[in-house]
Amino acid sequence: MEISRSKIDLHMHSSASDGTDSIAGLLAKVKAAGIECFALTDHDTIAGVLAMERLLAEQPVSSKSRIQFIRGVEFSCITSLGKCHILGYGYDYNDEVFQSVLAKGEALRREKLEKRLDFLQQEYGIEFAPQDVEAMRGMGSVGKPHLAELMVQMGVAESASEAIRKYINHCPTFDSRLPAGEAIKAIRNVGGVAVWAHPYGGAGEPALTEQELTSQLELLLSFGLQGLECHYSRYDLSQTGRLAEYAKKYKLCISGGSDYHGRKNFPELGQLNVEGASVDITKLSVPIHSGVLLQ
Repeated sequence: MEISRSKIDLHMHSSASDGTDSIAGLLAKVKAAGIECFALTDHDTIAGVLAMERLLAEQPVSSKSRIQFIRGVEFSCITSLGKCHILGYGYDYNDEVFQSVLAKGEALRREKLEKRLDFLQQEYGIEFAPQDVEAMRGMGSVGKPHLAELMVQMGVAESASEAIRKYINHCPTFDSRLPAGEAIKAIRNVGGVAVWAHPYGGAGEPALTEQELTSQLELLLSFGLQGLECHYSRYDLSQTGRLAEYAKKYKLCISGGSDYHGRKNFPELGQLNVEGASVDITKLSVPIHSGVLLQ
């Protein structure tokens, strides 16, 4: 399928969490893809954002002026109705309360790793080499893909997606996630925008029914949710349209992103729907900390 890249992509990951690209490598790919506005949204950490800002500050003015960077983060959250991911954009990361929520998110992610390691060993007899375990424990934001790729190397699974689906997803980690209300409040209190990532479900997750989506949405709205990720690489245009209607109904801003991780070229940077159709930058409306409004 031929992909028409969008010039905006507000959801991508680097090696600071579970992406494969370094910060410098990711920026080079963003430039090569012709993306004019992007956000780095690593899981429960802003280490990559800080590194990207330092790198952008070193770029020539002529190059820097063509690309707009938005601070992002993706919190792994939970509500009484189930798991969800909350994206935060344009926040002031110097706030102590925000930093404490980030620290809590990182600690919970490390807790999930230990639970998964124990679960895989006890349930399936899968035991990782000590040096691999220590390497994962030393990462700032380790996730399912790190475990899955090791399992492929060990011959336990033929692909990372199989490892996640067949083994890792069966590990109960609901109590190792941030309460969604806490994440949304932390983002809003520092001038950021809180957006529900891939509301129908992300990669490797079961798709929500319309009733499940609306119930979760109403709960997140009660916490102060401000936006929906309507444009998403794994959603078709009909799903995008339905999400846009929800955004209109509840006066929410519209976001969109590929959820790029750098693995096997899917999704690609700038891919904001499964059809590979380009999304005009004016279709998104995410207000950010600097006061710039994309609409």
